[in-house]
Amino acid sequence: MDSAEYEGKIASRFAAFDQDGSGYIDREDFSGAAAALLAEFGVTARSDRGQALYSGAEAFWQGMAGIADVDGDQRVSREEFVTGAVKRLRDNPERFAEIARPFLSAAIAVAAGEAPAGSVSVAAAARALKVLGVAPEVAAPVARELDADGDGAIGEAEILSGLAAYYVTPEP
Repeated sequence: MDSAEYEGKIASRFAAFDQDGSGYIDREDFSGAAAALLAEFGVTARSDRGQALYSGAEAFWQGMAGIADVDGDQRVSREEFVTGAVKRLRDNPERFAEIARPFLSAAIAVAAGEAPAGSVSVAAAARALKVLGVAPEVAAPVARELDADGDGAIGEAEILSGLAAYYVTPEP
């Protein structure tokens, strides 16, 4: 994949983070995603899992801002996202997934239901993906694909690996 294709693919990921459609990624996009996940799974914000999710969202925002907020205005423009994400991913694709770990771990705990500890069912993962802006017709197949061992549960490692792959593969 050439540089222009790679940057175009990364730019297409911007909308997933820009939850409110403001044209920027900011702290509110991450806290809004946390609130939507809590509502979807009936978990209160004041619970331990709710607090962990909000803390994870803040950590994810801080990591994103650290990668891409070049001008320090506490929001990431599409251009900053493309430039920052491309640079970081070329250095080490796994690094980007690592900034998401606190949020993903907490999101797994929120959505876990009856799944084994540290994992989420394929059905719950599909619900979470839809809440986070993945098209409904795409969410379920993606969740099934993340279940690499076919046991019906998706673990943190599988999710982090999927996230990294999402940002470094040429597919839309």
